[in-house]
Amino acid sequence: MKTNTDHSDSAIPRRQFLRMVGGVGLTAAVAPGYCFGGPGRVSPGVLLEAASFAKRGGWVLDTQHYQQMGGCYLLAHGLGRPVAPAKSQISLPEAGRWHMWVRTRNWCPGNWEAPGRFKVRVNGVELATAFGTAPGWAWQPGGPIEAPAAGEVSVELLDLTGFDGRCDALFFSREPAPQLPNEDLVELAAWKDRLAGRQGLPIETRAFDVVIVGGGIAGCAAALTARSQGLEVALIQDRPIFGGNASEEVRVHTIGIPGKGSKLLSTIDTEHYPNGDALAKEDQKKREATMAASGVQLFPLHLCCGLEKVGDRIASVEAREATSGLLRRFRAPIFIDCTGDGWLGYWGGAQCRYGREARTEFGEAWDLHGDLWSPAEADGRVMGASVLWNSERTGEGSSFPEVPWARPVAKEHAAINGEWYWEYSANDLDQIRDAERIRDHLLRAIYGSFANAKRNPNHASVALKWVAYVAGKRESRRIMGDYLYTMRDMMERRRFPDAVVEETREIDAHHQLAETGSPVDFLSKAMFYKTGGMYYVPFRCLYSRDVANLMMAGRCFSCSHIGLCGPRVMKTCGQMGIATGYAAALCKKHRATPRQIGQQHIVELRQLIGYGPSQS
Repeated sequence: MKTNTDHSDSAIPRRQFLRMVGGVGLTAAVAPGYCFGGPGRVSPGVLLEAASFAKRGGWVLDTQHYQQMGGCYLLAHGLGRPVAPAKSQISLPEAGRWHMWVRTRNWCPGNWEAPGRFKVRVNGVELATAFGTAPGWAWQPGGPIEAPAAGEVSVELLDLTGFDGRCDALFFSREPAPQLPNEDLVELAAWKDRLAGRQGLPIETRAFDVVIVGGGIAGCAAALTARSQGLEVALIQDRPIFGGNASEEVRVHTIGIPGKGSKLLSTIDTEHYPNGDALAKEDQKKREATMAASGVQLFPLHLCCGLEKVGDRIASVEAREATSGLLRRFRAPIFIDCTGDGWLGYWGGAQCRYGREARTEFGEAWDLHGDLWSPAEADGRVMGASVLWNSERTGEGSSFPEVPWARPVAKEHAAINGEWYWEYSANDLDQIRDAERIRDHLLRAIYGSFANAKRNPNHASVALKWVAYVAGKRESRRIMGDYLYTMRDMMERRRFPDAVVEETREIDAHHQLAETGSPVDFLSKAMFYKTGGMYYVPFRCLYSRDVANLMMAGRCFSCSHIGLCGPRVMKTCGQMGIATGYAAALCKKHRATPRQIGQQHIVELRQLIGYGPSQS
């Protein structure tokens, strides 16, 4: 994948509603089949989605990979100790023999037992099959069960290992070999909706002044700012909590400078704790309280999955509630993409970039201590994602299971804690398409390195304390605006008449140590270039040049690969959120597009942010 490739689907017709799974659009007018999926296509039966389980026990709900595998799955993230069972009920319409199938994945196939094995107990009877052993996401047969009568049946997921077993759904069929959708994620989503009884339900539709998708620091800042100007604001977030990489699920402390937004950002940022530290929980409480009291309409655990476009404007977006699967539609004159992966821009047909530009395109060939910042030819390499982790000394002996499946990744590397440089990127992996595989590779690195460290008698009392299962991304898709920000803008500290963000942080590009001969591929190094002072990001980088009513804040703003390497940190992204939040208010006030705000009302926007008439 080349950096100049248009990272969007074919052009969207003048008026069409698309429901998105796997980055593929399905028009809303789905031909109705019969209630179990249509004659000749799939078999009748009863579906139990894992996300809807009444009691999750020790399993956690993973929503990160919905677009890649078609579900929100339960994950047995026990750090090597089996987690408590997840429990639920399902109603079977008649007595007799039923056949159960489980959609699951062996996340680490090889010549060893699958690390994510689990069993299923139905009405108190434990089935013999160990699930989580099939390659790829697939329906794995569990054999027959006997239902003595029609009605409620109890179902439990029994983790066997504590090593990240995963379950998307269970299907009960009277047929021993039913036809089930799997690879075609659009078909799978429609089938799940039919079986769950959601297909015919009316979609709740609400109107706002601005809809923001993505609840990281940039999204929260945009929402708080827009609400402070009296706008009706919806904030859609795919996780149960807000903060993105700063959340207690990822635990990266916020850095950069707050610029003119110090007062607002202080209500949602973090202390400078060690990455991965439990202090993130206290910052999370502060952030959640701020968002709850703000008057912003919050929609946590909602996955944006649809988009309606009229001409060159987004008319509405659709989001699916993770636990119920119900859809909600959000209309607004202005949308702000804070997803990090640039989903709204991508679906809306905006031109996007992914990867590294050739060093000649923007003159980003700066040589520092022999390091060239950009390749001779454009490629698909980006900065990687990190999974943070740590351990503790218990004061007594602590064992850890054998993990032969982790050693091909960890090799002989030994560690008892991880930091930001536990990072993974590879030429053949896409940070969006392969997000689950990237996260899983880092889990293997962590478990294998910790097992190696446990061979040392000095670490006999060390136990894993916390390992993230939500990966912290640095870079993926970037939406193009009227200006594309580059390394030269930072190095030369260019001043812009429409500057709305300021930063002093060094340019910080990450590369995998494997590129310099390291035996392991999950550690990175950073290259730094100090700019020597303040540099600025113009407002023209914060709205799409192709979609008239779309702005973006955060790491999906308009920039080159190296142009991202300074402003990508969270306080700077928060400044972008503030700028777009104020711009949304001016769009309403002047009945204008973001581009018109930048061209005709930029002085007013800058004054709202806090710039005086003579400040650049």
